[in-house]
Amino acid sequence: MAEKWANGHSSSILCLNVNKDGLLASGAEGGELTIWSEEGTPLEHTLLQKSDDVTSVVFSPTCSKRLYASHGETVSILDTRCLKEPVEHFHVNDEEINCLSVNETDSLLGAADDSGVIKIIDLESKKLSRCLRRHSNICASVVFRPQRPQSLLSCGLDMKVMMWNLQKARPLWIVDLQEEEVNEHSTGQLFNPPLAHSLSVSACGNVFGCGAEDGKIRIFRVTGTKFEQEAAFKGHSLAVSQIFFLPEAYRFITGGNDGRVLLWDVSNELGKQKSPVKSIHRRRTRMPNTTKKLDKINAECSNERVAILPKLTIEHGEKVNWISCAEIKGSRRILVADQSTSISVYPIAEA
Repeated sequence: MAEKWANGHSSSILCLNVNKDGLLASGAEGGELTIWSEEGTPLEHTLLQKSDDVTSVVFSPTCSKRLYASHGETVSILDTRCLKEPVEHFHVNDEEINCLSVNETDSLLGAADDSGVIKIIDLESKKLSRCLRRHSNICASVVFRPQRPQSLLSCGLDMKVMMWNLQKARPLWIVDLQEEEVNEHSTGQLFNPPLAHSLSVSACGNVFGCGAEDGKIRIFRVTGTKFEQEAAFKGHSLAVSQIFFLPEAYRFITGGNDGRVLLWDVSNELGKQKSPVKSIHRRRTRMPNTTKKLDKINAECSNERVAILPKLTIEHGEKVNWISCAEIKGSRRILVADQSTSISVYPIAEA
């Protein structure tokens, strides 16, 4: 049974983020923004702009009181101790922003919008630094890679996942999820196209996951200036709206439009250098655009236990808008935002 954090919003909560001190920020429809204590008590509340939803919130990694929030085409910088008046505004995007990400040095902020463009703001000079144009449809998610402040990943409804280095104006590497699926099934038609909704990167910076419309979770590994898919497996019966990596390299949480929240640990399947999946991956990398789909891996290694199943299944019951994780009273909790006005909090059983 979930614990409910209530009385912080009057409309559906769209986004969450937790800072290093345990404070939670939540953004909602109608411009609502709230700061919560780790006990679930609303501490501060403000209305940024009633006509615009708060679509993404992210804390500064170097200053826990600094918060970035997107609403409409605007990014606001706020002080969590007094939300009433934003410290700064940036209006560099031409369409609604879907996702924000700030690098670990708090020097660059990425804002991905409905036009498919990612605007990079230099937070030191407070000016637009880069304009990354390659997605041909809505850019749904952007995330900087840990330990690499000039490197970021993006994905969108054009079914593409891209890796960028901000010293260049073009992506270093692109994977087309639709092309991968067509090659896998030897047909030119897809009934449930893999529109890419969400990205999350592990703490090492070299492993990341993507959640897509087809209900699949895809895990990639970065090697140099490119990345390759290590696994793809069905995780949800509907779109995977959210993915969130825990500090461990191969543990993550996913949330879907099917109302389920799943905890995964693929360290046994993917983390070991000599694991069956890794061995197959090395053999197949000679063939371009080959999808390492889970059922094929299982078929080729029928004597090996490589099936990837969730370690924890939560029947949340509502379409998931955002998920996060926080340590509360010495134990980890999954935080879920959905169509309601409250935040659901679930314990993680540490195995």
